[in-house]
Amino acid sequence: MSTAESLPVADRATLFRDLRALLREDRRRVLVLVLLACLTSAVALAGPYLLGVVVDRLEAGTATVATVDRIALLVLVAALVQLVFARFTQLCAARFGEWALRRVREDFVHDALALPARTVERAGAGDLTTRASTDVGNVGTTLRGALPDVLPAFLQVVFLLGGVFWLSPMLGTLALVALPPLALVTRWYLRRSHPAYLEEGRATSTSVAEVTATAEGGRTVEAFGLAGQRIERTDARAGELHTARMRTLRLRTVFYLTADAAFALAGVLVLLVGGLAFLQGSVSLGVVVTCALYMTQLDDPVGRLTFWTEQVQRGAASFARLRGVSAAVEPRGAALEEPDGDRIEVRGARFSYLPGREVLRGVDLTLRPGERLAVVGPSGAGKTTLGLLLSGVERPSSGSVRVGGVPVADLAPEQLRERVVMVSQEQHVFAGSVRDNLALAAPSADDACLLAALTAVGADWARALPEGLDTAVGSGGLDLDPARAQQLALARVVLADPHTVVLDEATSSLDPSTARRTERALAGALAGRTVVAIAHRLHTAHDADRVAVVEDGLVTELGTHADLVAAGGPYAALWRSWHGPGDT
Repeated sequence: MSTAESLPVADRATLFRDLRALLREDRRRVLVLVLLACLTSAVALAGPYLLGVVVDRLEAGTATVATVDRIALLVLVAALVQLVFARFTQLCAARFGEWALRRVREDFVHDALALPARTVERAGAGDLTTRASTDVGNVGTTLRGALPDVLPAFLQVVFLLGGVFWLSPMLGTLALVALPPLALVTRWYLRRSHPAYLEEGRATSTSVAEVTATAEGGRTVEAFGLAGQRIERTDARAGELHTARMRTLRLRTVFYLTADAAFALAGVLVLLVGGLAFLQGSVSLGVVVTCALYMTQLDDPVGRLTFWTEQVQRGAASFARLRGVSAAVEPRGAALEEPDGDRIEVRGARFSYLPGREVLRGVDLTLRPGERLAVVGPSGAGKTTLGLLLSGVERPSSGSVRVGGVPVADLAPEQLRERVVMVSQEQHVFAGSVRDNLALAAPSADDACLLAALTAVGADWARALPEGLDTAVGSGGLDLDPARAQQLALARVVLADPHTVVLDEATSSLDPSTARRTERALAGALAGRTVVAIAHRLHTAHDADRVAVVEDGLVTELGTHADLVAAGGPYAALWRSWHGPGDT
């Protein structure tokens, strides 16, 4: 088993509630769909019934060529009407399915982007990737295919069995012989299939996670001779996936065979008993023929229903995995008041990623509006974690982090972006143009503003691009190196125009010369704003208004660069190791 913590899965109550919500949002199209499916199923009864009428008239000797021609014409008209109704039923169902799939995708993306960083890290990339690909695909297949097939097929079965009852209650009763075994096997299947498909989804996630981890760490695997170990782990995950898929296959096999056999038996009984009843004179030959045709026509809708029952179970399990992501989203936007000012206060903040292992152990810190604070300290001291709390990405386990008297983590995303933005050393370039990447921070900004933001962070290379701001970057476009990607991210910060910026080693991917130029340009662009610079280069601390030294989850020193060097404490030791004993 993988050590990663899987993301939550929605329970059945949540699943049905969300499905009802989808149906209610587009109830008009759903009602039209039900009406069209009913009309299609009703018209489908006409053809076999009219053929039975022809048989009865031929047996009675009252049929003429003109009569047969008229009835044949009616059969043809019924078939054409059925075709038209079926076409519009499928069109209406497909439109609803595409609309519903769009909603599911949008909700999933919204929830995935709102997940806390620690939740994604604990779950691993494999789980989220599988949900975004395989599970979305399963839900899409179900919505696109099941609705156009399941409802018409179900109504067709109901109408066909009703038609047999209407013509002959005795034969209709025999047709119902298929229902008890079908109900039993369906109940047996449904009780086992949902957890089985959830387990298959989990096994798929862990298998993808193992393969992804091996691919991403390929050089490390080669360097340390870990190929055998990684192959063994990957084979183990593949074995789990194989076992899970064989279980769902066995469930499908039993369900399909029993359903087919039950209706085949019912059809044989209707034909045999109907034939005997005709010989005894209790029913007409036309009724027997019509009932036999109705039972024969059951093969197609029953086959579709059994197939889609399996696919709906697979889709329901995937839908539960997609909707379960929302359970891992920590609620935001609970603040009932606007922050009063830009002052940020940290009081007794504690935080741990794992129970019993605190990263921050009671931090107290006040950020004055407009000041530049450098946060320094050894690796693992808690600097980045402090930045996550200041920017509202994480919520303290205890204590508080407030801006203008309001908890930062309670601010709605729109409020948060206006006040605090964090830039880390890892930045993603989205597929699209340079303009698209910048417009994420300021959708209404014109080209002059976009170019000014790029200039503010020293990204002069953008003006020399072959198509300027329209140059495609990211996947399928121009591959930006880490330094340019970071400058693009910094330009977004300038455009977002927050009052506080948390820079977590934001220029570490740049070479020293470029980093220094970018920092000087960025300092000018961010003048008047509060800047928290989590620094690994101490010249950043030298230029700051104040320096906070973080050690073992605590702020152990706080003051100006000159005061801390003169104090001869931990910061002075760091400075001497960086610049030598004689440099202040």
